[in-house]
Amino acid sequence: MWGGSIGIGVAAVVYGLIAAALFLLQRRILFLPDKSHPDLDRVLLPGVRETTVTTADGLTLLAWYLPPARDDGFVVLYLHGNAGHIGHRAYRLGPMRQPGWGVLLLEYRGYGGNPGSPSEAGLLNDARAGLASLRAMGVAPDRILLWGESLGSGLAVFLAAEQTVAAVLLEAPYTSISDMARRRYWFVPVNWLLRDRFESSRAIGGVRAPVLVMHGARDTIIPVAMGRAMYDAAPEPKQLWISPAAGHLDLVEHGAVEAAADFVRELKPNS
Repeated sequence: MWGGSIGIGVAAVVYGLIAAALFLLQRRILFLPDKSHPDLDRVLLPGVRETTVTTADGLTLLAWYLPPARDDGFVVLYLHGNAGHIGHRAYRLGPMRQPGWGVLLLEYRGYGGNPGSPSEAGLLNDARAGLASLRAMGVAPDRILLWGESLGSGLAVFLAAEQTVAAVLLEAPYTSISDMARRRYWFVPVNWLLRDRFESSRAIGGVRAPVLVMHGARDTIIPVAMGRAMYDAAPEPKQLWISPAAGHLDLVEHGAVEAAADFVRELKPNS
């Protein structure tokens, strides 16, 4: 009897320690920044320049800017995933230049040598600042494309629910970080512990821009079912593009930019 009680007590303590560790370390688990300064000299694409973006809470953030091929061309506000820094996305600039787009490759707080620490509220402030920076450059809302990659898809959805843009391009989107956490940490009360929820499926109903959802059928990190659910939750006009061969990290190699360019071209045939 006593042995059983002790065993239950030990198990309860261990469980409590695990739950406490997950609570305290959750942002280290969710956000995986490379804090080193990305090297622009490694970007072998003419015209890309380093710039800065200032947030509402006073942070100065690094960004890389590639102007559009035409003065009236589309410009992508690129919101990247949870790991690395913008230098790891530099290879995407070339494909995005093919349809003549410009790109503001925004770096988040706590990433790429930037000050601050990442959080849901903080990264949303960063995304807002990126959009404001484009507007300050004279880029009209009907020329701005929001591209949200993985974690950044939630930021793109929230931003488009607040402000006017030309289109929202979601690469490997999730329904919410809450749903993702429940899949992985089913043994703890996620709803009580989670700070950064990124409830994208709830927010997407407020988006008034056309939405393209892009997902890899072989994605083992964010299941394609979540991409389908985000498509179902999005208002019209919308489109779903699924690559049967792609996983989570290789959608661009399997034609995501070309699919996005076709989608945007249908919105504005002369672009």
